[in-house]
Amino acid sequence: MNKVLMHVCCAPCFITIQEDIEENGMLIDNKREKVDLTAYWYNPNIHPKVEYERRKESFIKFCDMKNVKNVVCDEYDMTGFIKDVVENVGEDKKYNIRCKYCYYRRLESVFKYASENGYDIVSTTLTRSPFQNHDIINLVAEELSKKYNVRYVYSDYRHTYYDGQKKAREYELYMQKYCGCVFSFDSGKWKY
Repeated sequence: MNKVLMHVCCAPCFITIQEDIEENGMLIDNKREKVDLTAYWYNPNIHPKVEYERRKESFIKFCDMKNVKNVVCDEYDMTGFIKDVVENVGEDKKYNIRCKYCYYRRLESVFKYASENGYDIVSTTLTRSPFQNHDIINLVAEELSKKYNVRYVYSDYRHTYYDGQKKAREYELYMQKYCGCVFSFDSGKWKY
């Protein structure tokens, strides 16, 4: 049985993925397989700190409700995140867009942990959101997969987006209104 480390951006995005994997197994190489799933929380980009804490607590609450193994990498780092964006994002820099840097920073923590702790596969709930750039997420994840020698499995769960929202309300989990970083904090793009 494959050991899977799933990066979780927030509980509402994890709900339908976790329930599908528990009920049907994970889709790997076009077939469903039962897996040993562990959820991994690492989101140092979330702003403000109170928002970070709400999302983290909601993640823990859901994992407790469903008895999901989890790891909380509790490193709030807004100052470092903004400094790194300024230093690494822009024309002629390592990352041409901010989100690519953000994906890389969060997913690298997941792949590193997976590599050091014997996981076979990494995946992420970021691919549930219709607001995230799946092409860039996959590009970053494939690069990290090679770097850390841990397989990446992409799952497109966008079709479950609104079901996850509904279930989050039923479970009385915190529902955020924007992507998470300071740059999306007051952006109409992320309001729903």
